[in-house]
Amino acid sequence: MNQTSQELRYQRVMLKLSGEALAGDKGFGITPEVVDRITEEIGAVASMGVSLGVVIGGGNIVRGAIASRSGMDRVQADYMGMLSTVINALAVQDLLEHKGIETRVMTAIRMEEIAEPYIRRRALRHMEKGRVVLFAGGTGNPYFSTDTGAVLRAIEMGSDVVIKATKVRGVYTADPVTEPDAEFIREISFQEVVARELAVMDTPAVALCKQNSLPIIVLNLEEQGAVSRAILGEPVGTLVS
Repeated sequence: MNQTSQELRYQRVMLKLSGEALAGDKGFGITPEVVDRITEEIGAVASMGVSLGVVIGGGNIVRGAIASRSGMDRVQADYMGMLSTVINALAVQDLLEHKGIETRVMTAIRMEEIAEPYIRRRALRHMEKGRVVLFAGGTGNPYFSTDTGAVLRAIEMGSDVVIKATKVRGVYTADPVTEPDAEFIREISFQEVVARELAVMDTPAVALCKQNSLPIIVLNLEEQGAVSRAILGEPVGTLVS
């Protein structure tokens, strides 16, 4: 049963997924079973009547910053990373459409044979028509992460919130994987995130959110229904505002 717009805490949402999320335990490439589960979650959100945009990283294929540290030209490496995000978006689009969910892939780098070029007004129209819009290609410029790209698109689309789906419950005082004693943080301010150098999003992305009063929710994608519950206003993950 669809939720009415009055029941939704957030009516327009930008969902940020890491590329590694598509790889599952393999850590590299695309695992169809994992993508199938992710698209089930996206489909559940879309069925609520949420106006939904999705940004997927490319770290499961190429991560520009890491490639550049191995000797590759940073600009070239970043463009390769942008192309990786397009591959991921096409994979997610395919499974979403197999589930009957109407989608559009829009890219910051023009490649009309496989996706629409990103045009803000056209993207807004797709979202108004209830299509899930997958924003690929980052910002189209090197030296900017997909975190920053997701926040930029969220602002341009007039999103109410950015939801960053990760592999942990939310934000901790330290990396909970390497430091089991790290404490979970339910709510935190933008200023404190930057001051304490917490790994929420990169600093430019957090700064953009702060300037535009755009909240971030960090939650565990592997927790079934977590994204939907957060959109309904339940206290899921960590709220950064």
